[in-house]
Amino acid sequence: MIETKPLSVLTISLGCPKNRVDTERLLGALGTGVRPVDEVAGADLVLINTCGFIEPAVEESVSTILGTVQDMEDMTGKRPVLAVAGCLVSRYGSDLMSEMPEVDLWLSTDELERWPGMVEKALGRTADESLPRSLSTGPGYAYLKISEGCSHDCKFCTIPSIRGAHRSWTVDYLAEEAARLVSGGVPELIVVGQDSTHYGSDLGLKNGLQQLLEALLPLPGLEWLRLMYLYPAGLTESLLSFLRDAGKPFLPYFDIPLQHAHPEVLSSMGRPFAHNPDKVVERVRKYFPEAALRTTFIVGYPGETDEHFQQLMDFVERTRFHHLGVFPYWPEDGTPAAAMDNQVPDEVKIERRDALMELQSSISEEIMAGYVGEKLPVLVEEPSPEWPGLFTGRTWFQAPEVDGITYVSAEPGVELVPGTIVEAEIEQAQTYDLVGLV
Repeated sequence: MIETKPLSVLTISLGCPKNRVDTERLLGALGTGVRPVDEVAGADLVLINTCGFIEPAVEESVSTILGTVQDMEDMTGKRPVLAVAGCLVSRYGSDLMSEMPEVDLWLSTDELERWPGMVEKALGRTADESLPRSLSTGPGYAYLKISEGCSHDCKFCTIPSIRGAHRSWTVDYLAEEAARLVSGGVPELIVVGQDSTHYGSDLGLKNGLQQLLEALLPLPGLEWLRLMYLYPAGLTESLLSFLRDAGKPFLPYFDIPLQHAHPEVLSSMGRPFAHNPDKVVERVRKYFPEAALRTTFIVGYPGETDEHFQQLMDFVERTRFHHLGVFPYWPEDGTPAAAMDNQVPDEVKIERRDALMELQSSISEEIMAGYVGEKLPVLVEEPSPEWPGLFTGRTWFQAPEVDGITYVSAEPGVELVPGTIVEAEIEQAQTYDLVGLV
């Protein structure tokens, strides 16, 4: 029987959307009596879901834990249970446990299915893993995590050692979860996985992602379906043809983590696709001339020369991505790249990151300016604190948390409701954001 006594929970979820889904599933399993709070004082449970992917994420996670421990030491009254979960635990668990005895419960990613039971035991409560997720994304969207782990062998990446090999949830399980989310009023589903195009390969499915989408696209009430983490090798002619013919609610937004543009760097990275990113871009735009492309790049990878970097700059200039993220390379313990010769100095990495982002900002500014005067669908998300009547939202080529936003306001007498999609005329463009009127 589910415990009905209210449970006050302070949740801090760091890192990627996949972490957020893990947090939401755990909170859902704790029952309908969960009440979110913003401070450790008054919380029964403090849950910190950490990221341990790269050094800055590790530092942020450790700092968050230590800060929370300090807040708990300063408080009066009953001390909450402190649970630390996620990738940092999987990567540095034994060291953390000896260095942070204040933490009551450590939750590793290799025991995700056991998290509810472990928290239940620490709290003296009963969890029910069959209960739906407790969404933390507001009324507009929800993430649908379709797989766990990764089986690629990229030389810089810690994910396989942290999260394990690629494992897919079944089509039936995901379709049921998606239907529950959409029937609950969520208009946009965002599909995430370490490599979404690899979905179902471990289940023996041929064209697994296509099979999953065939189950998701017809869901009543689903207005937008966005795909993230699409590896280049998986964007086949067959998949692109299927997506083109599928039409709405699929959005022609392609998040493709290319990581670099020079074949020598890509080969050294061990990236699992042909070493010519132009071909991937051409293939996508063959089927979707209007596509919005997002990608991420690593600069300063071991052995990256000025020539390599210039080719990356040239590629970005001619490709004209809607959105682009750039990360300086971090030599992570245990990865082959960390032991390579020709490590690039940190100051060079930063210079290259800044130069690439400066180029991208000018490209983005031009792209955004091209939408002025057009009418675009905008998913309204929440009121803006800047002034009454102004809301933040996103149009079809803006994913939450990683891309720009669209500010919308309405004519007198028109009410904007979070979680609904409206048509807005774009009146102003900024470097990454838009401003529209309904």
